[in-house]
Amino acid sequence: MRSRPLKRSHWRTVNDALDPATDFVEITRNVVLYEFPWDMNQALGFALFRTYAVPGIGRLLDETGEFNNRVQKRYDDTALLLEQPFIHGVESTEGRAAIRRINQMHKSYEIPNHEMRYVLSTFVVVPKRWIDVYGKRPLTHHEVLASVSYWRLIARHLNIGDVPETYEEFARVMDDYEAEHFAFDPGGRRVADSTLALMRTFYPAFLNRAVDSFSRAIMDEPVREAFRYAAPSPRVERLSRAALRARGRVLRVFPARTTAKTSQDLPWIRSYPDGFEVEALGTFPKGCPVPHRQAATADP
Repeated sequence: MRSRPLKRSHWRTVNDALDPATDFVEITRNVVLYEFPWDMNQALGFALFRTYAVPGIGRLLDETGEFNNRVQKRYDDTALLLEQPFIHGVESTEGRAAIRRINQMHKSYEIPNHEMRYVLSTFVVVPKRWIDVYGKRPLTHHEVLASVSYWRLIARHLNIGDVPETYEEFARVMDDYEAEHFAFDPGGRRVADSTLALMRTFYPAFLNRAVDSFSRAIMDEPVREAFRYAAPSPRVERLSRAALRARGRVLRVFPARTTAKTSQDLPWIRSYPDGFEVEALGTFPKGCPVPHRQAATADP
């Protein structure tokens, strides 16, 4: 017997019945895996992309060589590590392993707290702004509060100091930091170029120019200026943004998702077709201290 489709408002109703002060991981999981999986993937990817426009961040990423030699794996590992805590819980085996791996990678370099705090702010602010404009509905007050609590918890595990307490404070940190620090850097530009080149491989080759134009069209002007990317024509920008808004409106008529959609389910996550071990994800600048199997036998 087939189950009845969920009401379109199902996940909003569920999240509004939860307490964002205590149930923030569950609310975040519902938002990311059920209500807005595609939007959150795009928004978090764009959040990371814009951080390359900060010379200190873009230059360091370029110097690691990961974006020149293994950009697909770098992209995949980032997505998989970020989602483990809200899939399984921050205190789960997988969540703790992901946070431990992120800490190990960061500790291999001298990364100042202000850069860590800025990157954190993009994870809070960019998804809300993206979904409010392009999603099938804006995030609710409960969902925004939950996002703030979730990323503040992650910040504690990553030893990030002076973390904002409200969404408004996160937005102010992000906007002020970008106004002060966005600037052109050859390394940051190379990282951005490599990321855009990877994105073009997600689609048929004949769409390469369209994908490039679309990507630049949805960038805001400060990001384009920092990378010295030429702006597309106003018509292309209007059409690109209108297409994203139209997608959101179309999705309003569909029932709510009943199954979670994780990064491992996405066709452009291609490094681990047979599964992965969280402990083996990411980079090991000083070498991996323990041996790992090539891949796990099942998805986490």
